[in-house]
Amino acid sequence: MSSRGVRLQIRDHHVVVDNGILQLTLSKPDGIITGIRYNGVDNLLEVLNPESNRGYWDIVWNSPGSQGIFDVIKGSSFRVIVENEEQVELSFTRIWDPSLEGKVVPLNIDKRFIVLRGSSGFYSYAIYEHLKDWPDFDIGETRITFKLRKDKFQYMAVADNRQRLMPLPDDRLSGRCQTLGFPEAVLLTHPKNPEHKDEVDDKYQYSCENKDLKVHGWISTNPPIGFWQITPSDEFRSGGPHKQSLTSHVGPTTLAIFLSTHYAGQDLVPKFRNGEPWKKVFGPVFLYLNSTKAGDDPFWLWEDAKIQMMTEVQSWPYSFPASDDFPKLDQRGTISGRLLVFDRYMNRDYLPAGGAFVGLSAPGEVGSWQRECKGYQFWTRADDRGYFIINHVHIGQYNLYAWVPGFIGDYRCDALINISQGSSIELGDLVYEPPRDGPTLWEIGIPDRSASEFYVPDPNPLHINKLFVNHPERFRQYGLWERYAELYPDEDLVYTVGTSDYRKDWFFAQVPRKTNNNSHQGTTWKIAFKLDQVDRKSRYMLRVAIASATLAELQIRVNDLSSKRPLFTSGLIGRDNSIARHGIHGIYWLYSVGIAGLHLVEGDNAIFFTQPRCTSPFQGIMYDYIRLEAPSTN
Repeated sequence: MSSRGVRLQIRDHHVVVDNGILQLTLSKPDGIITGIRYNGVDNLLEVLNPESNRGYWDIVWNSPGSQGIFDVIKGSSFRVIVENEEQVELSFTRIWDPSLEGKVVPLNIDKRFIVLRGSSGFYSYAIYEHLKDWPDFDIGETRITFKLRKDKFQYMAVADNRQRLMPLPDDRLSGRCQTLGFPEAVLLTHPKNPEHKDEVDDKYQYSCENKDLKVHGWISTNPPIGFWQITPSDEFRSGGPHKQSLTSHVGPTTLAIFLSTHYAGQDLVPKFRNGEPWKKVFGPVFLYLNSTKAGDDPFWLWEDAKIQMMTEVQSWPYSFPASDDFPKLDQRGTISGRLLVFDRYMNRDYLPAGGAFVGLSAPGEVGSWQRECKGYQFWTRADDRGYFIINHVHIGQYNLYAWVPGFIGDYRCDALINISQGSSIELGDLVYEPPRDGPTLWEIGIPDRSASEFYVPDPNPLHINKLFVNHPERFRQYGLWERYAELYPDEDLVYTVGTSDYRKDWFFAQVPRKTNNNSHQGTTWKIAFKLDQVDRKSRYMLRVAIASATLAELQIRVNDLSSKRPLFTSGLIGRDNSIARHGIHGIYWLYSVGIAGLHLVEGDNAIFFTQPRCTSPFQGIMYDYIRLEAPSTN
């Protein structure tokens, strides 16, 4: 490891930062990363691409009612913020003015790049600012994109059990592949590497939840070099810990996603109206480079990247970013407490909310953190006794939210939380009482906000990604929605309480059935159950927790499928697109449907779930958990 100081060269159209370990070249004043020299390789980025298509910040935005515009963010002015032997920090800024209205996103954007002495990598962050009374607009996506050399980086790693030798970008060209149900998914018919023949490639198969998306990237085996994107904190990401984002994919491409609609839809699009002022810092993220000697196992580089990721996480918040908009450690606060659960039909005592996800997000309704996309969020997990601590919180006003695995619904502490500089708030014991009217008569699934416990079929043998064969995330395979019609060609799913097993008999998604003429028809699932006795004067309660919905409508009928008016309809809900994108969950919904005892009978009963919308194979619902409760025994 070099101990040489950091050096900066400013040229006519480029700036070069060199710390003796790596050399980073950026265009001036654009702030596009054009070159990364490391370990004897002149450029790790794709030299066949134009300089503007190698390493860049980008944004997708639109004026209200207009189509989205993809914009590679190019600075119009360049400044040196810090220059000494220990650190160089550079700024590439684009300032908005009214002459740019409709052409450029109405934001001031300040992109920063940092190289430290002795560091095998570089940092990047950006400050986005929308000033008061500037034009209205929406942000569909913003991220950093890196396009690496295809002749070097061919092995991709996203997790310990999600890594493989990847197809080449050429394999996705016309004549080498067949496009499947949407452009992102192709069947490799004539790949350059015959081992990839007849496999599916789809970037969405490598998506990951925010809470698990700390490090991912690529390995070159000749020479043995790793390129890794490390995200040390989720605070600047939107949608909470379970929001899924893209990672790395064929290109070879590596992404640092800050905002996206994937697995959520328009609910996670920041919309700025009536001149609303806004400022947010995205990042810093760390781009880490590592290497090993020729002859050593190059896949050790993944293990080293994970160690470096932990170092970055433990160093958060960083002390070295120069912008005052990034609060340092002593400018933040801490909050702690204990979360308990009280469900008198499970236990008369308070139960510790072990493993609960507890977070601070902008003040809002119960569960609003899922859709919050303008501010910062801070999450942790409670220990087995329900104790939690959330460190490094920005100054501001928040609600405290939580959800507890094994229990339906969301918790919100009604009191507003005010974090001040250096504050340490102890909340004491908090109690979550999940929705409950009476004792459980029957239940289907596990309340975990995912459909992964239900029956996930084997993929069509012609549409396989070998990585996901016998894999814990087998739901990542392409085309599983088509298997429903093969399993139920004439009659829809019937689930018999007491006999059926949700792990085998409840399909992971209620989707339309494909017909012989390639159209689609809605489906109706039946839950059959017996009641020994019925209190016809009381109300029963059906709880339906949904893990994802895509342009779906859930209609519920009880014991009379022919009834024109359903007992309940959700209306049109959801734009998650999690079925097509192999996501197994998206935005969480919870419905409580009262059923008058008059609708039930002693003996055989049936509840029908109809999903009538059927214009696309990807429309549908993934259920999380379903429960029927008897009337209250108060």
